[in-house]
Amino acid sequence: MTTGNVAVADRKPSMLDQMTAMVRDNDICVLATASGDRPHCSLMAYVADDRGQRLYLATPGDSRKFENLGKNPAVSLLIDDRAKQAREKTRALTVSGTCIALEDGTERDAAAARLRSSHPQLASLLQHPGVEILCVNVESFLLLDGVSEAHFLEVDSSMG
Repeated sequence: MTTGNVAVADRKPSMLDQMTAMVRDNDICVLATASGDRPHCSLMAYVADDRGQRLYLATPGDSRKFENLGKNPAVSLLIDDRAKQAREKTRALTVSGTCIALEDGTERDAAAARLRSSHPQLASLLQHPGVEILCVNVESFLLLDGVSEAHFLEVDSSMG
């Protein structure tokens, strides 16, 4: 394709672009935490930063997932597009990272406001004094595209 005197190549999104777009284009995941050798999964609403490499979630401070995170901050999240695609075209993204509870401050306030705006069903939870706002810093992505194609990518957290 040409624009004026400048040739512009049709650019296919990079694998990282595809993975982070999937994070940004969705807002529900399954969060997996662990205590010892016992996994625990929770269906969660989330919002992502503009880069799709930090995800924000809310949970009661007395929940099992929050207790697990105090012992082991390593998490895995599963994001899929089955609601938008035919089953044979479904894509699933496993996001691995480290999760921290945000202390009072600007990032926590902004994350809570974005959660409130994007997920009105969380309003009562977000008003609760014992709510914790969690931040998952992405370390890697594993994209399953259909039943047989897989792409793994480690994320360089020092970028951007």
